[in-house]
Amino acid sequence: MKFLPSQLAYVVETAAMRRNLRILLRFLALLVLLIVAYSVLFHVIMEAEGQYHSWITGFYWTLTVMSTLGFGDITFQSDLGRVFSTVVLLSGVLFLLIVLPFTFIQFFYAPWLDAQTRRRVPRSLPDSARNHVLIASHDPVAITLIPRLEALGRDYYILEPELSRALELEEEGLQVVLGSPEDIDTYRRVGVERAAMLVANIDDAVNTNISFTARELDSEVPIVSFAGDPASVDVLELAGSTTVLQLADMLGRSLARRTLAGGQRVSTIGRFGELVVAEAPVAGTPFVGKSLGEGWLREMTGLTAVGAWERGRFMVPSPGTTLGPSTVLVLAGTEEQLTVFEEITAIYRPADAPVLILGGGRVGTAAAHALEGRGIGYRIVEQNPKAVQIPECTTVGNAAELTVLREAGVDEAPTVMVTTADDAMNIYLTIYCRRLRPDVQIVSRATLERNVSTLHRAGSDFVMSYASMGANAVLNVLQAGNVVMVAEGLDVFRVPVPENLRGVALRESGIRGHTGCHVVAFQEGGELQASPPPDARLPSGPNGELILVGTTADENRFMDRYNAARAKG
Repeated sequence: MKFLPSQLAYVVETAAMRRNLRILLRFLALLVLLIVAYSVLFHVIMEAEGQYHSWITGFYWTLTVMSTLGFGDITFQSDLGRVFSTVVLLSGVLFLLIVLPFTFIQFFYAPWLDAQTRRRVPRSLPDSARNHVLIASHDPVAITLIPRLEALGRDYYILEPELSRALELEEEGLQVVLGSPEDIDTYRRVGVERAAMLVANIDDAVNTNISFTARELDSEVPIVSFAGDPASVDVLELAGSTTVLQLADMLGRSLARRTLAGGQRVSTIGRFGELVVAEAPVAGTPFVGKSLGEGWLREMTGLTAVGAWERGRFMVPSPGTTLGPSTVLVLAGTEEQLTVFEEITAIYRPADAPVLILGGGRVGTAAAHALEGRGIGYRIVEQNPKAVQIPECTTVGNAAELTVLREAGVDEAPTVMVTTADDAMNIYLTIYCRRLRPDVQIVSRATLERNVSTLHRAGSDFVMSYASMGANAVLNVLQAGNVVMVAEGLDVFRVPVPENLRGVALRESGIRGHTGCHVVAFQEGGELQASPPPDARLPSGPNGELILVGTTADENRFMDRYNAARAKG
């Protein structure tokens, strides 16, 4: 019994539904008046014929005739009565059998079904919802971000204004709230003041509106906005965004730092104070074919290899890991140690031919500027003349045509960067360039995470995902700089030294055996010890911190085993 009133209350809570119900009630009132009028006329005509019936009989006759049941137990004898019966019958067919069902369905049943459907998708969050992440749109970045939030045990909610789309997302098992991301009432209903973060991931204009609207309710909630146009950065910050991410620019610079051209091999991807996490390809150096277990890396540079990329597959290296020509090491150490590595590998550099960039959009242009900043030459191939931004370094033409590629220098280029926004085209161009130059380094951009493996199979040596980069950037902001994500599900993170490990030798701590995490550095009193040897003792003071690398599962095991908490930035 409690269910029906709650459903009716939901039906009448909007202005449109209340208007529909008023129309339905007016029609029902008209129908009742018509039935009463026919019943009165029934008595008048019957009495004129000398027949007398009760009022209940009059209503009974009217309803049976209007509904076309016509039992025949009560009939008129005169022509006037028969004409009246015909009028009642025809009006009954019209009002009871046609208009009433249509009106009922249109103005009550359909809104009631819609209300039932809407109740599947919440329009608000309970007051108990806290530290959740609000996502303005279910875009490629959100698709990649959501599983990582789930792995961290973090609640998230997608704001979706369209009911049909919200239902689709709900059927996919996603957490959705029905509401427009540009409506201030939406943020009241989802408790934006209690959220850990709001991600504005639509277009620049809408993201500005989102930031401004949410900031009206709360001045503290972190708002991460995506900016497509560099000119929008200032506007987004003025609107209230705490962090503005230019993913196209970030992606272009990331692609540029993977090139083997030029003398720089080490590219920084994160910092923990004095500890630097960086990537370095080993192609073209004597390190190819060597095993990390031989100890040459620590002896020569003092660095620790915390991970390695091998044609799109990330692995935590073991002493038996052998480096191949496509291996990219993820290194942890100090600036001085990375400088030593760079000096050792600087002599192994390819010819100084320009890097070939296929696609002159925002990503390709950002990659070109990054190469220019390193003093590396480049040549862009762009099919659309209107999209050319650096005309003096651009070849206009279709990159799928051999004459265009050769004019741009594909036969001499040390690296080909495939940067278009179309994943299918990127796969096509990667296959084409790999057939033309089996020895060339190919670095590709993927928009969707699912196409990363396809691009590797097509021949890319390294693939950067727009969606993955955006998700990583959001998570790094969410976790306050205490985590650097170096691969999907693999983090470098900082924690206070657990009390029962203070002063214990690293070899005796059992951290790696018990949790899978690898200690890459520890810090106490402002002094950092990177790549500590096995006999080094962990900090004994209450302010000591460990910097570790491990998967999300490894990290959770460490936290559970040692009842640890994250270090505060």
